[in-house]
Amino acid sequence: MGTYAQNLKQDEEHVFKSRFPAVTVPDDMTLPQFVLQNAELYADKVAFVEAVTGKQITYSDVVRGTMRFGKALRSLGLSKGQVVIVVLPNVAEYAIVALGIMTAGGVFSGANPSSHVSEIKKQVEAAKAKLIVTNGPNYEKVKGLGIPVIIQGEEVIEGAMNWNKLLEAADRAGTSPHNKDVHQNDLCALPFSSGTTGLSKGVMLTHRNLVANLCSTLFSVRPEMVGQVTTLGLIPFFHIYGITGICCATLRNKGKVVVMERFELRTFMNALITQEVTFAPIVPPIILQLVKNPIVEEFDLSMLKLRAIMSAAAPLAPELLNAFENKFPGVQVQEAYGLTEHSCITLTLVDPETVSSPSKKNSVGYILPNLEVKFINPETGQSLPMNTPGEICVRSQCVMQGYYNNEEETARTIDDKGWLHTGDIGFIDDEGDVFIVDRIKELIKYKGFQVAPAELEAILLTHPSIEDVAVVPLPNEEAGEIPGASVVMAPGAKESEEDVMNYVASNVAHYKKVRVVQFVDTIPKSPSGKIMRRLIKDKMIEEMRAKLSNSKLNPMLK
Repeated sequence: MGTYAQNLKQDEEHVFKSRFPAVTVPDDMTLPQFVLQNAELYADKVAFVEAVTGKQITYSDVVRGTMRFGKALRSLGLSKGQVVIVVLPNVAEYAIVALGIMTAGGVFSGANPSSHVSEIKKQVEAAKAKLIVTNGPNYEKVKGLGIPVIIQGEEVIEGAMNWNKLLEAADRAGTSPHNKDVHQNDLCALPFSSGTTGLSKGVMLTHRNLVANLCSTLFSVRPEMVGQVTTLGLIPFFHIYGITGICCATLRNKGKVVVMERFELRTFMNALITQEVTFAPIVPPIILQLVKNPIVEEFDLSMLKLRAIMSAAAPLAPELLNAFENKFPGVQVQEAYGLTEHSCITLTLVDPETVSSPSKKNSVGYILPNLEVKFINPETGQSLPMNTPGEICVRSQCVMQGYYNNEEETARTIDDKGWLHTGDIGFIDDEGDVFIVDRIKELIKYKGFQVAPAELEAILLTHPSIEDVAVVPLPNEEAGEIPGASVVMAPGAKESEEDVMNYVASNVAHYKKVRVVQFVDTIPKSPSGKIMRRLIKDKMIEEMRAKLSNSKLNPMLK
């Protein structure tokens, strides 16, 4: 049962702590030093293998590559605290790039390679980035952004620095790869997150934040499991879970990551079987494919070595969970809860072999060691007792330093007592299991990707024929949620719903596209001017259902 600290002097503050003992966090190591500790004992072991190409990188390659790239960046004049934007798909060298930046004293900031050029430009400008690392196919997106570009891989492109030549030049230089001035409390990562309010912001994370998070999340890994786990690397490495929860956690435990750039079901199934994947962090839409797509039947499921999957990016529907467990009876389903502002995983199921009573179905697990959690009334701020839903707040060494150059949003998210307000509603039961029941924040989760309504609304309002708009999440079996727009058009406007969707599509990454548009007379708003999203969502769903039933009744309407 979760321990329960009650402080009568603070209005009966209800604070919950982990049922597990605290774990030690080393205070003298940077993140690269922490995850590569003892790597020499596993020098010839494969650390990363690409599922499609078969390219392999060993632990000695990771250590050597990290040192060489760190040295190269320092020889280019990268100073402590300067940001390097990485615009790469999942590749075997991704961790070398990120850890090399951190070793040199720089700050790693991953960007989605499928982003529109305008979105990458915003991130480069917001982060005041000094360098970009990308590959040949993405060079066109970044070449006009006004800062030097390094091309990772073999390709030589005029106007950009070549990866191999840069590393060879660094080998000849006398520069040290390590910036001696780098300490644990210095920034090492600046991922961009929509937070609770929608628009993308740089999340300032230190070496200490990420080392502390790994210590908490990996506390249940037994010594005999070190070097034994093969993890699927499909979740994007630019995402905090990809770089911390997959790359760094695996390197720390000397396992292997099977790297996949994109999801394609046959490739995915083949990788699981041939690479003998034991742990697969995936999102609910992929679980749906595994349950429903007949392609899965082409494979001999008895060949799977899979022990567990983890669903962390979006809530998992109970029916989907049951269907998966029926089809893959030997595979444990873990649900986790985390956020970029807390360095990654915050609550998780633990290994059932380590704990006598594993977490309940549909819970996101127990509170991890070293963390404090409370549930508050969002209106009054008062903390709430067990079994009472409230906004989840967390306090630990993993909490971000704040949003980069955004004190107002930082103050709104982290209070003066160090509590990070997550914007999610949940509760803790008598046994210490935590359940997520709703989101205060308005983010849309499309196939595990976060889509901010505010960003899409801002783009739509730049259209000369659009007077007002509201974007809401609409339920979708395949994607989880899709962005739907309720749009007020100007009098005399000639554009169709499809024209509006195409307008957005030309300005955003594919996963941010508006997929349903409905024209309306007005956008309902509260007296204070807030968009009444729940009302809009319900009305849009009602209209979609009416259209569907009409088309079934009258084939001419199809």
